[in-house]
Amino acid sequence: MSKLILGRYTRQGLWSLFLMCALPLHAWTLILAFRDMGWLTERTNAWDAIGVLSYGLLLALIESALVFLAAALLGLLVPRRWEPERRIALLGVFALVLAVWAMLSQLFFLVEARVPEWALDVLVRSPRPLWVIYGTLLVFVGGSLALPAWALLRPGGGLRFVNSIMERLSLLAMLYLVFDAAAIAIVVIRNL
Repeated sequence: MSKLILGRYTRQGLWSLFLMCALPLHAWTLILAFRDMGWLTERTNAWDAIGVLSYGLLLALIESALVFLAAALLGLLVPRRWEPERRIALLGVFALVLAVWAMLSQLFFLVEARVPEWALDVLVRSPRPLWVIYGTLLVFVGGSLALPAWALLRPGGGLRFVNSIMERLSLLAMLYLVFDAAAIAIVVIRNL
């Protein structure tokens, strides 16, 4: 199994993919935690708020590992002729794009946004409203995944650009892993 995985990936590539899977989940966890930190410290105390943040970061680490495993396994479906660098770039971009879509779906409810009336009218008049919803999502999500895939499949600067962005974001993701180590220590201390 390790020969199959290391034949398609490099160790550095797998680490970069893990960091790209961890980055959006940790960033969103911190955004949501700091959003709720004020009322949580008023309700209890600062140490409990730090504990809640630590548990959130711990869950984000577990989610990151699961997303990484899914991405790495999906990467085995990519043709063997692709070099590992291109495969990692494609999977990393897909992980980031899908994470942004997940964040947008949560943000829609956090800001208490409403669906426009004209969109509701279209759905009500449609004989198959669920198909309209899924079709619309497929167009937007599929398009946002197809555009980076097309850029990476083209010979030229797409791959270099994505790799340079991934290198810069990897530093930020490693900072989040330092926060994870602190969160694990806090969780252990709180449970002793």
